[in-house]
Amino acid sequence: MLPEHEVKALLRNAGVAVPRGVTVTVPVAPAGTAGSAVSVGPTVAGEVAAAARGLVPPLVLKAYGPGLVHKSDAGAVRLALGDAAEAGAAASGMLDALLAQGIMPGGFLVEEQAAPGVELIVGLVDDPGFGPVLLAGLGGVWTEAMRDTALRLCPVSAADAREMLACLRGAPLLHGYRGRPAVDVDAVVELLVTIGGAGGLWERLELGEFELNPVIATGKGVIAVDARYLPDGLRDRGPAGEGVGPGTDFTALFEPRAVAVVGASANRPNFGNMFLEFYKGTGVPLVAVHPEADEIDGVPAVPSLAETDADYALVAVPAGRCAEVVRQARGIPFVQVMSGGFGEAGRPELEADLVRAAAGAGTRLLGPNCMGVYSPRGGQTFVGGEPGPPGHVALVSQSGGLAGEVIKVGERRGLAFSRVATVGNSADVTPAELLRWLAADEQTSAAGMYLEDPRGGRSLFEALMSVRGRLPVVLLVGGRSGQGRRAAASHTGGMVGDARIWQSLADQTGVTLVTGQDDLIGALSFFQSHAARLPASAPVAGPGPLSPRAPDGVLVIGPSGGASVLAADVFDEAGLSLEALPQEALDGLKALGVGVGSSLANPLEIPVGPRGRAELVREAVAAIVARRPYPDVVAHVNVQSFFTYGTAAEPLYAYARALARAQEELPGVRITLVTRNGECAPCGVEEEVRTIMAGAGIPVYRSMEAAAVAVAAARRFIRAAQGHRAARTTGGA
Repeated sequence: MLPEHEVKALLRNAGVAVPRGVTVTVPVAPAGTAGSAVSVGPTVAGEVAAAARGLVPPLVLKAYGPGLVHKSDAGAVRLALGDAAEAGAAASGMLDALLAQGIMPGGFLVEEQAAPGVELIVGLVDDPGFGPVLLAGLGGVWTEAMRDTALRLCPVSAADAREMLACLRGAPLLHGYRGRPAVDVDAVVELLVTIGGAGGLWERLELGEFELNPVIATGKGVIAVDARYLPDGLRDRGPAGEGVGPGTDFTALFEPRAVAVVGASANRPNFGNMFLEFYKGTGVPLVAVHPEADEIDGVPAVPSLAETDADYALVAVPAGRCAEVVRQARGIPFVQVMSGGFGEAGRPELEADLVRAAAGAGTRLLGPNCMGVYSPRGGQTFVGGEPGPPGHVALVSQSGGLAGEVIKVGERRGLAFSRVATVGNSADVTPAELLRWLAADEQTSAAGMYLEDPRGGRSLFEALMSVRGRLPVVLLVGGRSGQGRRAAASHTGGMVGDARIWQSLADQTGVTLVTGQDDLIGALSFFQSHAARLPASAPVAGPGPLSPRAPDGVLVIGPSGGASVLAADVFDEAGLSLEALPQEALDGLKALGVGVGSSLANPLEIPVGPRGRAELVREAVAAIVARRPYPDVVAHVNVQSFFTYGTAAEPLYAYARALARAQEELPGVRITLVTRNGECAPCGVEEEVRTIMAGAGIPVYRSMEAAAVAVAAARRFIRAAQGHRAARTTGGA
């Protein structure tokens, strides 16, 4: 660890205020007896007193040197010393106490004690997956007691810094609380950018851990009164994640002229044979690779991959043979290795050999340990059955099994995919690289990602930042709570956790982080249905481009007061505000018969059922949005009531058709339907409702919770897009 005064010299040179101080080196005493402490003590007392005479009390005394990582725990800090002589005496006593613990300090630092204020912590840590991460929060004794901190990946902008401060539970302390003076928030923001922003101190450090705790913030500015820096320039940050060809055009991966399958058996069906059957169903030109057979399952075969003319080769042979096969792929743009048994199985040497083989052949490697690619438009598939309709939703997944589930369940719910790629170990082609390409792909309007390991988290962060506000991204992360953290010498190192970094990544880049497969599909469904309506959204007022509490203009309308109350709770939890109905719309609603016997509020209770008038919701929504724009309208219906108090599905269909007309008449509004208790409908009814809604571009959900997640995802993307446009207008980053 660098001595504190050397760290503060770095800060001073970077423009960060630190207390005025002096240092005194402890002379090396003869080894052996306790008498050495007696001989050194008076010398230290005199030198400290002499050095500190020019400082203005009260003074602070600190010891530094090996074994003093946590100075307070060792009794190596004294505050509020009255003058230089008292500082000298304190140094002598501190030296005796440290020697008794077996600690020989390198010296003492004496500083002028800073005026009281709000204590903050500002720290940096080199995360193994994502690289440099900035932390800010309440400092001093509150750091451990409250753990009230926020994270962002470096580099941070001034807007990121303000957002970090705004999301702290202790944020009111910065703005003046219960008569206490406000601090200079601009100075705190400047400090955060100086440490973690573009060109900041983080770029010049051999970063292991770096921490300022506390930083004292007052109305006059900020001052770093304690600093700790543990260099670690040798840490392996893991794979860079850039791949061997960051400019690769992946069109042929998803739309190959021909596909080669390596590993199908002529007499014992295996995974290779299964893929042959899948591809025969898509009609893509196909060839099998087998050392002896002329054909396999009706597909012509050649003895070597070198004898194929394909854009894509799928390899399903044992791990030990994969590199040999890939070396034959010269001239084939993409090779996907389905086989497992590489780095994920504790055999990194096999994976490294595979990467070298791909580089030598001039091919890009997908995997290993992945299922493949799916694109109805290009005849690519790794799932059985008839391919779904081509669409504009992409998916990048480290799990082939989960990707297959998202495809099948998603298509049943109306999703139409453009490109799906499973990447497994991501030894060459990475999620970050694919995401950058998808952002420029004319066939893709939204992307989902399932990740378990960032595999070059810095590149992933940069890729997400590059598509921020341009491509809606929904991120599902597995294993966020199970990776564990290394032991840390600083508070910063101890408080940077896997789950927190992923959430910070989402906050900073504007992507939506979901917790389950259903919400991943649901959010993508919303982006698919309302793709053309997202740019039409009105500007969002609020404290910041990604603030979760900015006004959202959501109108919830449907039957049952109880369901509406619960809906209000759900949307509030999702950070979406249900703003009050405009006063001028109330007369129009009453003229429609809405509000008789119930209050006119948002959520709006309105009779919807087998005996209700199907057009009523359409008319009510029109009456409201004519007076006040609500970018999002969530209509909900109790499907069960149509079959408890009625006997036919037609009234429900009529309601759905009326809602579809409302969407056609209000192109600037995004309408969403929630079919509560849909399982109570006879077989086929829900599918018909979804079909009617799909024709109008209205997504359908079975619960308020799912709808709230999807609407919040859209609002998040819109804020990111507005921030992106504003930055371009002002010339900012």
